[in-house]
Amino acid sequence: MESDHISVMIADDHPLLRSGITAVLTANPRFSVVCQAEDGISAVELHRRWRPDVTLMDLQMPGMNGIEATRTIRQLDPEARVVILTTFAGDVQVTRALKAGAVGYLLKNTAPEALGDCIVSVHAGRRALPPVVAASLVDSFQLDALSKREVEVLRLVSGGNSNQRVAAQLGLREDTIKAHMKAILQKLDARDRTHAVMIAIRRGYWEN
Repeated sequence: MESDHISVMIADDHPLLRSGITAVLTANPRFSVVCQAEDGISAVELHRRWRPDVTLMDLQMPGMNGIEATRTIRQLDPEARVVILTTFAGDVQVTRALKAGAVGYLLKNTAPEALGDCIVSVHAGRRALPPVVAASLVDSFQLDALSKREVEVLRLVSGGNSNQRVAAQLGLREDTIKAHMKAILQKLDARDRTHAVMIAIRRGYWEN
């Protein structure tokens, strides 16, 4: 039988955001914020101590990011319900979070009512993905994923490096870098190198 009361942990390195979410949740008698973490390492330790029903986990935190913390928490407690709370909607990050064991993914501009609905939903055993995030995830299945090497090449290109310089840094031939860039442009349906970098950042291969 589903409990009427839901305990919540908030893990985010921004104190104002933690206090804002706490104020929203504590206004509803169904929720109680039992602990707050300012980084991934403390999130793991506090989860071990408090065993909250639902954890709201920031994606980017110092020391240990939200995906690593989620993975560790799920290893400690396979029944843990973790919702990634972030400003980032890239499909690659969504996929990584879900693979790490997250059961929900919310953007930080989510309305208070939607936040509460999400917590109730995942506590009841369901997954929660807002439409914009779900759409990006569906779209990603229609796109070819970049390989680890292609991401490496594109990140170096994003720093303004020429093919020759990228080749030197990676210990590869310049022709090989040209081939990688051709494949990257095709996979991302990008017009040029700058467009490819913008698409890769938007999809979450890395943050700008």
